[in-house]
Amino acid sequence: MSLDKELDKTISSFADIEAELNLQQARDVLRDLVGHLDLTAEERAGLESEIGGLEGMMDKLEQTTIQIAVFGMVGRGKSSILNALLGRDVFATGPTHGITRNTEAQSWQAPPCAPPAGEETASGPIAYRMSQVELIDTPGIDEVDGQTREEMARQVARGADLLLFAISGDITQVEYEALSQLREAGKPMLLVFNKIDRYPEADRRAIYEKIRDERVRELLSPEEIVMVAASPLEARAVRRPDGSFHTQLSRGAPQIEDLKLKILDILDREGKSLVALNTMLYAGDVNEQVVRRKMEIRNERAERVIWNGVMAKALAVALNPLTAIDLLTGAAIDVTQILTLSRLYGIPMTQRGALALLQKIALGMGGIGAGELVAHLGLSSLKGILGAAAPATAGATLAPYLSVAVAQASVAGVSSYGIGQVTKTYLANGASWGEDSPKAVVRRILLSLDETSILNRIKEELWAKLDWGA
Repeated sequence: MSLDKELDKTISSFADIEAELNLQQARDVLRDLVGHLDLTAEERAGLESEIGGLEGMMDKLEQTTIQIAVFGMVGRGKSSILNALLGRDVFATGPTHGITRNTEAQSWQAPPCAPPAGEETASGPIAYRMSQVELIDTPGIDEVDGQTREEMARQVARGADLLLFAISGDITQVEYEALSQLREAGKPMLLVFNKIDRYPEADRRAIYEKIRDERVRELLSPEEIVMVAASPLEARAVRRPDGSFHTQLSRGAPQIEDLKLKILDILDREGKSLVALNTMLYAGDVNEQVVRRKMEIRNERAERVIWNGVMAKALAVALNPLTAIDLLTGAAIDVTQILTLSRLYGIPMTQRGALALLQKIALGMGGIGAGELVAHLGLSSLKGILGAAAPATAGATLAPYLSVAVAQASVAGVSSYGIGQVTKTYLANGASWGEDSPKAVVRRILLSLDETSILNRIKEELWAKLDWGA
């Protein structure tokens, strides 16, 4: 074996190890996410499909299942393409408009495929290390209204790892718009020019070049366009009983090898990374929805807890004439508020921990905490004097006593509200993942891609989606 081939083999081995590590890390992150959703019944309501999708993604990761979804308008031969890949008729085809009404899926055990010329090794043809593959057929993009089509495409593309888009001639405006929408999913894509058997060689080439150079130049590279004839029609002369001849069309052998080879090559080189990357993207999206839903509901509850604490502390301080008890009662209410919020956000905290947090918050709040202390000392002393003088003045000092109590209560309420808001923010941030989030795994996968990867083409789009910058 030559030195170049030995080096290629070594590099490939390192790439396999890295892909396996990415896959294992994705499994660990997803297990942790599913195991620590920590949702109440109210928070879970409305998120059942997303949570179910996470569990489905877990199965997909465990089995390293790669999903390939095909899209296209009615009559472009989507189902025929999948049947040709399968080597048997499984997906319904026919002349009626829109045979496929719902998404359908079928496992694919791809047969060995001859490698491109010049890529044979000393041991023979390339051995494709196949993961489990699932082919998904979808209804025609012109078979449903725009909003439904966009939602269906978004949902299917969101879970799939590789997208196929079938056309059968020059691309139409509807097809271009649908292709652009699917491109926004940030998934690897192949444009499949089907039914090439219906065009003379020169016309076929002209259509291909027009699509490549004009229609989709901003969306796809030439390497992402493949020509096939999934269910070619062959004409043959048939003799009639009277001795004359007529032309009869019959179905010929599929011309699908180029597409099959392209898919198998992608799966061999990047199958594990595809599964890990797309699963983490899906998990990251769902996690954001779950966290957003959780935080919305818990934020509403937290606001009620904070305002209850504000009222309790204000009343307790206003009604208590003794300075020392004022301070102790206020601190006790603040600690109780922190403990209640910690339970609400699912973060265990002891009374000692709550008191330590209160001290940090008080120091961090600076002016508010100092202002409250000065106000407490000054107003409590004045309130005590006015309260003690009430019997001697036949109640004449009660009005100013109440004014001072209200002022003191206001200061205490503002302080309690500030402490509550800071505590809420602290606990809410504590409920996030930090560095072990799905997006962190995606980031590491993107950094590991080489320039020949089909994923490398969409790397910048993924960086933008994840707000990390290219």
